[in-house]
Amino acid sequence: MNIASLLKSNAPPAPSLQFTMMSFAGTTIAIALTGWLSLASGTPWLMASFGASCVLAFGLPDSPLAQPRNIVGGHLVSTLIGLVVLQALGNSWWSGALAVGLALVAMQQTRTLHAPAGANPLVVIASGPSFGVLFTPVLVGSLVVVALAWCVNNARSRGSYPKYWL
Repeated sequence: MNIASLLKSNAPPAPSLQFTMMSFAGTTIAIALTGWLSLASGTPWLMASFGASCVLAFGLPDSPLAQPRNIVGGHLVSTLIGLVVLQALGNSWWSGALAVGLALVAMQQTRTLHAPAGANPLVVIASGPSFGVLFTPVLVGSLVVVALAWCVNNARSRGSYPKYWL
């Protein structure tokens, strides 16, 4: 192999600057809105996994992992698994590992696979929230991401998002 063949990339081309700037705007607004809702309500709405959800929803909107069913369902399913495991087994490294494994199985079987949501059981095990976390921030926050993804992606290309709802 010569140096030129080593430097040649088979990676897909970068998206257009317009696509990238719309992705930036959607992500920034979605995270800013959940942050503002945290301040306004006194309830934490920000979750690190929402940042990763934005990468999919705005950066790869055609991906099955970026569809509303997967974003909302994946976050709800994986968080619920974390809460159940926390209640049943407590806070330990092995309960966290088990919760993530079970969340993957549950998301696969419910067809709600969403990679960022795989972090939710670890957050739940580490922080010990109540079941109310399923509504705020999980449900409402994931709906904020989906609503903004719908607006931004359809402004970018009419009728492009989502590929499916259910």
